[in-house]
Amino acid sequence: MNKTPLSSRIAPVFCAIDTIELAFAARCARAAAAAGFGVKLGKEFFTAHGPAEVRAILPVGTPLFLDLKFHDIPNTVAGAVRSAAAAMGPMMLTVHASGGPAMIRQAVEAAKQARQRPLILAVTALTSLDAADLAAIGITEDVSSYVVRLAKMAQANGADGVICAATEIAMLREACGPDFKLVVPGIRPKGSAAGDQKRVMTPGEAFSLGADHLVIGRPITEADSPEASARAIAQELAEAA
Repeated sequence: MNKTPLSSRIAPVFCAIDTIELAFAARCARAAAAAGFGVKLGKEFFTAHGPAEVRAILPVGTPLFLDLKFHDIPNTVAGAVRSAAAAMGPMMLTVHASGGPAMIRQAVEAAKQARQRPLILAVTALTSLDAADLAAIGITEDVSSYVVRLAKMAQANGADGVICAATEIAMLREACGPDFKLVVPGIRPKGSAAGDQKRVMTPGEAFSLGADHLVIGRPITEADSPEASARAIAQELAEAA
């Protein structure tokens, strides 16, 4: 179990900003930064605006989690990692574990060449998927064994960690050890709705199990006041610590 105090971690929480509205995205980024959080930007914002606006909305010094889930032939993914690292300087980047060993290895090697090396995180099973969803795409093993198998393969090929559901933290700590990064979406502060995430947990619960970083989106971005919501979550984490 990860016993590191919350106060000693770098950006324990990343605010997921899924919008194409620049002014609102910038407001949410400022709210996250003021609470000591990082910012996660994904396909929706990046596709609409590109690297320049990613840089523009981030307050100075705010850690960036660039969640583009690269999945292609190894050489193409390596090129994408190099480009993203050079253009936006993210702290973390995602690739799909199902891209295979060679793709992960080349993504990691490309990251190592960057001036500021991003962590390469593998995506196993999306947190919106359950056993019935996996069966529908031809994966007959249960969600847990599928996640562990892909996580161990990613680790063996150099990935720094995985994106995992909160309910997977304990088993991945056991399977992959204390130094493998676990970044956990589907986090809902006390009193928040689960939305379309099927496997959720509160921030305090996730950290107590050994999560390294949490991703929290709608409870901040859909709140009447993103600033107040981010501060409340920071207070909840401080109390849990």
